[in-house]
Amino acid sequence: MNRHLLAKSTSILLIILSLIAFAVNGFASDNSWKSIKEKGELVVGFCAQYPPFEFKTETGELKGFDVDLANAIGEKLDIPVKFKDGEWQGLIAGMEKGDYDILITCMGKTTARKKNVNFSDAYIDLTEVIIVRKDETKIQGKTDLKGKIVGAQIATSSEQVVDGMADLVGEVKKYNYTTEAFIDLKFKRIDALVCGVAYAVVQIKKDPSFKIVGAPLHSTEIVIALPKDANDLTSRINAALAEVKANGTHQKIYDKWLNVSQDTSQ
Repeated sequence: MNRHLLAKSTSILLIILSLIAFAVNGFASDNSWKSIKEKGELVVGFCAQYPPFEFKTETGELKGFDVDLANAIGEKLDIPVKFKDGEWQGLIAGMEKGDYDILITCMGKTTARKKNVNFSDAYIDLTEVIIVRKDETKIQGKTDLKGKIVGAQIATSSEQVVDGMADLVGEVKKYNYTTEAFIDLKFKRIDALVCGVAYAVVQIKKDPSFKIVGAPLHSTEIVIALPKDANDLTSRINAALAEVKANGTHQKIYDKWLNVSQDTSQ
């Protein structure tokens, strides 16, 4: 009996020691923040073709909500931020290769992406809306899209929304960039498009031949993407983001770039 108890106790002890060793090795192997500190800069990847979140001015300067947010986070982490512009479809793969440390690029939180990356806490909720030409009278909302050609940018929450309406709409047309969908809508190659409301308002202010119709279709949590299992970096980014929200900086950035009226009649 004593031998049996001793053997059982030994087995339990070995299991506990193995679990402790596994946990210690896991934390020890997570150099996600340490490597950035040693490098001396935080490389932020994004696709600078999505105002007001990120875009290039005529002089090539990078501006937008995500630019200001990244700089605010870098300030809290006490590390310089370097921005790298890239193609939207290749951003996650680029981060996996090490081209970027994190992605701050108006990226929606999805189950599919979560399999490949870590997510920060949400830094904004973004609604998806329907855009049509200003002279359009038959499309007033989602139900009026029956049989219509509707566009959306690939690999975005807008694409997911449109895919979810595939049994309603006549055809879903997908684009590399939302700007391309706006061009096709302008020249009547599609009947409507779906995109984030902030981007829609920016485009309508530049070209009032478009309008938003109907109720918002969907609300998406916008998050920062980080390398898979970069848990130390993720926790530090979340802590910095929480500080930026608490001290009012986040609200100032929001008011600067996103607190715009959806009334486009003027």
